[in-house]
Amino acid sequence: MRQLLLLRHAKSSWDDPALADFERPLAPRGLKTAPLMGRELARRGWLPDLALVSPSLRTRDTWRLVAAELPQHVAAEFAEEIYEAAPAAILARIRQAKAASLLVIGHNPGFQHFAMRLAGPGSDESVFKKIEAKFPTGALARFTVEDDWGSLEFGRARLTHFIRPKDLG
Repeated sequence: MRQLLLLRHAKSSWDDPALADFERPLAPRGLKTAPLMGRELARRGWLPDLALVSPSLRTRDTWRLVAAELPQHVAAEFAEEIYEAAPAAILARIRQAKAASLLVIGHNPGFQHFAMRLAGPGSDESVFKKIEAKFPTGALARFTVEDDWGSLEFGRARLTHFIRPKDLG
């Protein structure tokens, strides 16, 4: 059984309108919630073997803060293919992964649409409805997958959890 963790980047700052989208940093709220999510991953034992991270500043900073809270080193790959990607591009990149437990850090609206399309039989309906309503910054969706990554298809993963920063207090 494989584990897929989808983490939307933490809250980013819009303070400098001259910055390109790719270079936006985390907002103070994001700097606070990203480590909380890292601690929650560690607490639950949902430790990735590999992190695929969009190369934008806000996703790299989210990863840095999450990784600092994990009890072990996790290899990371910066994947340009998932920067503001559509669901098909996210799936194509995941299919290339070589890990049993995978964390992907990226963006909306692609993540929300990807999560909704990926959820298949056995998914928790109440969790699905939360994602359908909103996939906020800093939120994490957890899936279990029976197939290897190379043969993963939409509708073939079981959505089990959805944790938002506000759920952590």
